[in-house]
Order: sequence, then C-alpha cells, then structure tokens
Amino acid sequence: MEAEASNGNGNGNGNGCSNDHDIIRWFDTISTNVAMVQRETLRQILELNRGVEYLKKWFGDKDLDIREMDACEMESLYTSLVPLVSHEDLEPFIQRIADGDTSPILTQHPITTLSLSSGTTEGRQKFIPFTRHSSKTTLQIFRLAAAYRSRVYPTRSKGRILEFIYSSKRFKTRGGLMAGTATTHYFASEEFRIKQEKTKLFTCSPHEVISNGDYKQTTYCHLLLGLFFHKEVECITSTFAYSIVQAFSSFEEQWEDICKDIKEGNVSSKITWPKMRKAVLDIIEPNPILASRIEAICEGLQGSDWFGLVPKLWPNAKYVYSIMTGSMQHYSKKLRHYCGSLPLVSAEYGSTESWIGVNLDPSLEPEKVTFAVMPTFSYFEFIPLYRQDQYSGSGSVDFIEDDPVPLSQVKVGQEYEIVLPTFTGLYRYRLGDVVEVSGFHNETPKLKFICRRKLLLVVNIDKNTEKDLQLVVEKGSQLLSKHRAELVDFTSHAKLTHQPGHYVIYWEIKGKVEERVLCECCREMDASFVDPGYVVSRRTNSIGPLELCIVERGTFKKILDYFIGNGAALSQFKTPRCTNDRTLLKILDLYTVKRFRSTAYG
Repeated sequence: MEAEASNGNGNGNGNGCSNDHDIIRWFDTISTNVAMVQRETLRQILELNRGVEYLKKWFGDKDLDIREMDACEMESLYTSLVPLVSHEDLEPFIQRIADGDTSPILTQHPITTLSLSSGTTEGRQKFIPFTRHSSKTTLQIFRLAAAYRSRVYPTRSKGRILEFIYSSKRFKTRGGLMAGTATTHYFASEEFRIKQEKTKLFTCSPHEVISNGDYKQTTYCHLLLGLFFHKEVECITSTFAYSIVQAFSSFEEQWEDICKDIKEGNVSSKITWPKMRKAVLDIIEPNPILASRIEAICEGLQGSDWFGLVPKLWPNAKYVYSIMTGSMQHYSKKLRHYCGSLPLVSAEYGSTESWIGVNLDPSLEPEKVTFAVMPTFSYFEFIPLYRQDQYSGSGSVDFIEDDPVPLSQVKVGQEYEIVLPTFTGLYRYRLGDVVEVSGFHNETPKLKFICRRKLLLVVNIDKNTEKDLQLVVEKGSQLLSKHRAELVDFTSHAKLTHQPGHYVIYWEIKGKVEERVLCECCREMDASFVDPGYVVSRRTNSIGPLELCIVERGTFKKILDYFIGNGAALSQFKTPRCTNDRTLLKILDLYTVKRFRSTAYG
C-alpha cells in the first residue's frame, strides 16, 4: 500500500491534469475496502518492525511470520496482546533513543530525527519519532488535498503561494539525534521541494527566510515578498489560522515600512540576519508604482478597520487555506474580516504523531468541515466515548469508554478517541483527540474534530471540554461587537488555591468597552456553561463565581514569545485554551488590568 501511495502525483494546478485524476482515483480505491486495506497496513507496520524490543515485550518469544498469518488472526493477536498507551507510557523508550541507544527499541529502521510537539496543549514539549515516512505521508496528503481543491478553486500553473511558514531552531539530543518541530523537519526536506514542483505553486519566500528562527523578521519578509509578487499569488496559507491573523495584524503596523522597501527595492534595517537580507535583496527591485498603489489601498483600508485586506492586496488569490478547527476556530472570525468574501478552506487533519484525514470538500465552511481518514497511513482504532449524564463520580473522568473498534466498524453520530500505531514506532497510541463520525467516503469514515480530550476545566464534579469553553466564550463575546470592540484572544484556568474553586477566563480585547458591558459578558459566560455538574455546583456554591480578567493589549504576544523562546515554532503555535502553566499564569496575572466576578447565580 505504501509504495502505491507514494506514487500519486496530484499537481493541484487546476488545469484538469491527469495527475489530479490519478491520485483521486488511488484514494477512491483504498477507501473502498478499508477493512482489507487496514489489515494490510497493520501487517506492513508489524512486518517492518518485527522483533523490536517493545513488541517482543508483548508478543513474547513467539516467532511470528506476519506475512503468512491470516489477516484477521493477526489483527486479533495485535489488539489482544498490545495494550493501549499514552505518550507517558512510551516516553522511557523514546528517551533511550534520544540518549543514543541504537538497538531496535521501537523500530527496525534507525531513528535519526525526533519531532517536538508544540507544548501548548499539555505545557511541555514531547519527543515523537520522525522518519522519512513522516515526510512522505505529508507530501502525499498535501498532493491529494491539492487535487480536490483544484476541482473547486482552479489555480494558474507556476503561480505563487503567500505561505506564512516558520522554522524553529533544531538541536542535537544527548545521543546525537536531530530534534525540532515536525514542520521544521518537513520544510527542510526534499518532499517540500517536490510538493511545490508537483502542485506547480511556489512559495514567495526562499529557504533563507523560512529557516530563520526570528518569527518577527520572517513575517516581515513574507509580507514584503508576498506583496512584491502580489499579482502571482494564487492562495494564502499557513499551518494554523493563528499565524495568518498574526501576520496581517503585524501588517497593520508595518505597511508603511514595507511600502518604502518596495519603492526603493530595499530591506528594512530591522531585518538583521545577513543571509535573510541577502536572499530578499536578490529578489526584489525598486517598484515605485506598486508601492504607491499599495499605499493608496492601505490608506483606504485603515478607514474600514482593514476589512477585505486580502482580496484588495492580492486580487488573484482564490482562497485562504489553513487549519481552522479546534483551538483555531476562534481566529476564523478575524480571518473572515481580513478576507471579505474570499473563501476560507480548512486544511488537513493531523498531529505531530501522524496525519489522519483529508478535506475532500474544500467548499465547506471551516465550521462544517470533515476529514476522510487516510487508511494507508496507520492502523486506526476508535474508542467509543459516551458523555456522562450523572453528577456523581470523579471529576477527572470526562467520558465513559467502550472497547476499541476498528476503522471499518465505526458508526455515524458516535464520538470516539483515536488510537493508532505508526510506521515510526508508536503502538496503540492514544492520540487524545475526540472526533465524531459524520459520514463516509466510500467505506472510510469522515471525521468531525470535537476537542482535545485532556483539555478540561474541572473544579468539582464539573467536566468542561475545550469545545464547551469555546462555545461559552463565543456567546459572552458577542456583546463586544455591539460596542465596536473585538476579542483578540483568550485562555482559562481552574483556580483551586482558594475555596470554593472557580473558573478564571482571561481576555485580550481590542477597543474600549465600558465596565458594565464587561460585567454582563462575565455573567453571560458563567450562565452559558451547560454541563450539569457545573450548574449544580454553582447553585450550591461548590464552585465559586466565574472570574473574567482583562489583560493589556499585547499580553498574548508575550505568551507567544515565551513558547517561541522554549523551542516552539510559530507555524505550530496554539494558544492554550486551558492552562496550569505557572509561567503563563504569572504573565497573565501580571498584565491583568481589570477583574470581574459573575453575578449569574446570585
């Protein structure tokens, strides 16, 4: 299956190329008999890593000939002997690899590179094995997605992408392995170059801009070059919607400097990295006419609060493409403001551990997007999850679980947690993502992302997920728009240092809002939590009134800088929606300028 997968050649240029047809036909084939495809994928993983220390721990000394085993027997043996695990269970094995142990611990293939998770979900970065297979699957899913996008939004061949991509610094572990973010590894890989050639869309920025670790300088150069090539730009993209919003927010403050650089064919003195300066100067040349045109557009945009910035500055752009689900959903509103009527297309569903699903219907709004599972990328299992209706029990238990089921047995409307083994050495690995099956493409399920399972606000018997928090904040912040203000960003914390414990929600706001309005926002959020455990606990004062903290403008940029300083890349940064990180809470509390307590329950 893998060899066949790596031969797909979608070019996504919208010209009806047979390569688009070929890769879509390939996906239709593998999504037709997913039970068989999944068993063969599992067979490949087990055959590839036969005899590694971790699998021997569970299979014992059985000399299993995976190639000759009956597929159903092999599947049953694997799921009955190998336990479900979290990252913490595999961490000692991965750490040994990081420290230089070259024996076949998790894979038969030597692991020379480790990916770092962002650290924004659980407060610390995790090592994840990264191999050439990781880059190949990234290339494969990008080419498949491009083929589907080209059906809806045809683009010109040899056009450009304004791609806000960022690398972080890579470093060597104690054992000599290269470590960095998965996006950094991919941008440095041969597959990234191949992707541009196959899709016939080329990034505006050269490698010297992408590879610089200073995200502020990189953003400036992305914008400068994006405007220099403004007529050629066919789409605008970044890994996460946050990065695009952050870039255009910076543009509001720096457009005059950028216009000056375009006029003179120069680069601002704020760009201090020599290789970056030289690479940009080698591309741009003086263009006073373009600079004057951009100046006139920007002066007009200032009067409309930069509404429709993207189509006015990049008139040939067909869409904006990024991950807009989960914690990124908050930024969709601001992105729509910048994009006007230009379509927003939700990018593919994946994690540092593995790619999971592809967006087959790019015309869907991000709030409605689903992802068809890629059945050759991993052997997927799904743990059925049932929300608890009772108030009793431990607050740390968020769902009732059933036994895992294979990909071919999931049901529409059911919520699941994803479990996977990967070709890179993770086995029955609990991803921590909660998804709902919304339908099927042939026989492969289409998933709707619901939330991260571990992101919970819990004080007593209450159980609120990231999705619950998102809905509450959306409802509370609706009052802001009536007063010409907007919510820039937010996070939360379950404060337990004083009894009764209570929720704290931190807001950064753009615009002036009267205190009475903010009091109403606070009350509205408190009243909008519908979890029965929370409602009962508030009524009995087992949970105290919700606290809304308004922080200074720029506070969430300080949080971004904190994560970047600890090795995260802007391209993978996600504002943590719930945090217990002491440093983050110290930043938030230090820059809190107003506090409000809810009166929702008297």
